[in-house]
Amino acid sequence: MALLEIRNLKKHFPAGGGLLRRGTDTVKAVDGVTLSVEDGETMGLVGESGCGKSTLGRCVIRLIEPSSGQIVFEGRDITHLSFSEMRETRRRMQIIFQDPYASLNPRMRVGEIVGEGLRIHGLAKGAELRDRVVQLLARVGLREDQFDRYPHEFSGGQRQRIGIARALAVNARFIVADEAVSALDVSIQAQILNLLRDLQEEFNLTYLFISHDLRVVEYMSRRVAVMYLGKIVEIAPSEEIYANAQHPYTRALLSAAPVADPSRKCERMVLQGDVPSPINPPSGCSFHPRCPFARKICAEVEPRLVHEGDHGIACHVFGPGAVATQEADAA
Repeated sequence: MALLEIRNLKKHFPAGGGLLRRGTDTVKAVDGVTLSVEDGETMGLVGESGCGKSTLGRCVIRLIEPSSGQIVFEGRDITHLSFSEMRETRRRMQIIFQDPYASLNPRMRVGEIVGEGLRIHGLAKGAELRDRVVQLLARVGLREDQFDRYPHEFSGGQRQRIGIARALAVNARFIVADEAVSALDVSIQAQILNLLRDLQEEFNLTYLFISHDLRVVEYMSRRVAVMYLGKIVEIAPSEEIYANAQHPYTRALLSAAPVADPSRKCERMVLQGDVPSPINPPSGCSFHPRCPFARKICAEVEPRLVHEGDHGIACHVFGPGAVATQEADAA
């Protein structure tokens, strides 16, 4: 059963006018994403910087208001709920931010940061609130004597543990982990990832795990969605993505990921050029200017995300849409 369904979600930001830009330009950060996340699973979301991953994650929990589309959480359409109507839903939808230094208020003590949600939602107060915060701190690997310390007294990994405790405090079911370990040392990354997996099993959590690190996503995720220029170009179970990636963009990302085994020889697929501007994306398939396999139809017709079983690919050349493409080219 899907805990979260995203249907044709879009987020377009107005671009400021300038000497060479019209005032009506828009940045198409998220441009028609349809995605579902099952109850209790981890859905990985990967792509290059600027592809719209974080914007999508924040739109899903309404930290950023979507331009159009639909968000259904626990069977309820939350897309247009008012601030007061969203308040109860926000208890069950939380986020762990990328930067453990900027995400914590430097003027608040740790106990206040973790307990703020409990106080706002009326879940605990007084001695009970303190006891619950101490329990949460212990569960994420922090001590009771750290309750009254300020964020600047902690390391990056400890600050991220505080952020995790804050997300757990209000009994969340769904958590957006937005590059939650990218700012941490590798050894600390492993500790935080294992903590997230343990907490998921203990509290039956559902994660949207956003990262540019494909090996981290492989370790964490049951399914993986690959995003390029605001769109999902491939989605499949994790083992299928890593063993049988179809979309050229996914294959390029995988070829660029470092391999720990020096005896393994990996053929690097080097992409030409830079990511196009989301203000003026290419016609047809947005990846075609950089794709070594692009054909005429790729520049003319936008590919649909076509599923073959539980593997979806948006490509004219590879995947279930390829046969129709060959016939179209022949015609």
